[in-house]
Amino acid sequence: MKKILIFILVLFLSGCTVVRIDTEDIDTIVNVILSKENDLYNQVGRGYKYYIPRGVSYIDTNELNDKLYSNGCYYYLYVDVVSYTNGVKFEYEEKEDIYYSRKISPEDGFKSSGYLEIEKRDDGLYYVKFLYNYARIETVVEKENLNLAVLNSAYILSTIHFNTDVIDLMLDDDYFTNKEEKYEVFSKNENSENKFVLTYED
Repeated sequence: MKKILIFILVLFLSGCTVVRIDTEDIDTIVNVILSKENDLYNQVGRGYKYYIPRGVSYIDTNELNDKLYSNGCYYYLYVDVVSYTNGVKFEYEEKEDIYYSRKISPEDGFKSSGYLEIEKRDDGLYYVKFLYNYARIETVVEKENLNLAVLNSAYILSTIHFNTDVIDLMLDDDYFTNKEEKYEVFSKNENSENKFVLTYED
């Protein structure tokens, strides 16, 4: 009994808090996840890093596109390093004619701008397009996986951190340009009478 009281006291005094996210409401998921500062990462790309939440698996990378997998669904992540470098501001008008449309803006307390769109397709599946923090995730999910897809996407997008030095090198046209020089080993030399003759000296 004494150990239990000490444990409760330590837990109470340490200030640990558990935040429960209402995963039944898309607005709540977006508000809670995107408003938190999170420096975690477990995946590193070319000029960026981010956190893949539990239950999501990394599959492959093609340039700045990462393919992820969770609960039977593929997630396609594109990181826009050019827009990040140029400080592009995203403009978005919310749509009335789709399942869900929301503008995400720094004026609402978020660190970056973007949007979340969910469209119900003719086949009954939901197409999710989530842009935030100079990155975009797209996926197609069933209704029962919709909120989980938004939750996973929000975690991934909110944890993207850029490495400016690496990005600058990637975007520098002159850095990786080869200095090519043409050598003609077997070309005719007008000043030489004995072409292609090897001489042997004692």
